[in-house]
Amino acid sequence: MSDIDHASARMITDAPYYEPVGKEREVFAAAYRNQLPILLKGPTGCGKTRFVHHMAWQLKRPLITVACHDDLTAADLVGRFLVKGGETEWVDGPLAQAVRMGAICYLDEVVEARKDTTVVIHPLCDDRRILPIDKLGEVLTVPPEFALVISYNPGYQSVLKDLKQSTRQRFVALEFNYPEPALEQRIVEAEGGLPAEMAARLVKFGAHTRNLKGAGLEEGASTRLLVNAGKLINGGVAPAVACDTAVAHALTDDPELLQTIHELASAVF
Repeated sequence: MSDIDHASARMITDAPYYEPVGKEREVFAAAYRNQLPILLKGPTGCGKTRFVHHMAWQLKRPLITVACHDDLTAADLVGRFLVKGGETEWVDGPLAQAVRMGAICYLDEVVEARKDTTVVIHPLCDDRRILPIDKLGEVLTVPPEFALVISYNPGYQSVLKDLKQSTRQRFVALEFNYPEPALEQRIVEAEGGLPAEMAARLVKFGAHTRNLKGAGLEEGASTRLLVNAGKLINGGVAPAVACDTAVAHALTDDPELLQTIHELASAVF
């Protein structure tokens, strides 16, 4: 049984901390009201998942999240027959659960799923608004409260790991990136529990690592990693050590790059 067979709807009762960087909240809300599926694209750790949680809270809808991976099948999403107590029983997958209850279904890093799996979402994303369940001979009509949200990181695009045009053209797309320094500093202050001066240094350090992208690093420090480092510093860890453990080793195993990032941290702190 796949881990996502245990996916359950989560009602978010407390407002997740989120700092808007543009009109993404307004666009998401308008897309939701018009029953349009939403694509979030941007680098790892830039706030896509936090944004979905924030919008689920704002719209007061339950949220079901699926972390996509290479072995994800259509049956994992839609459902399958399982033997329980000697009897065969149908169990809805997370996508069918979300449709039946009018939840927001979030497929995180959807390009990691198999190509034949993503086709199952197509009838949900056009005027049909249906989810066929072939094994039951049933067709679910999607309620207006349901929303489909998918995300991926364009930085890892390849011929084998790209979103097909037949899929992406069904979506309203929102592009995310790392926040501007002043906003990122505010996020690191709030999430990491740091004073402004220390948060500013962390953001400066993060910007330096991002300059290494293409020079050995696939990506620089994400806002998430800077917040993690901030939490360590807030917990009494020396800043340079926090940067090494929460950022450098999370980004690479290459000894030369690790040394370079360590030197950047030493220079900033």
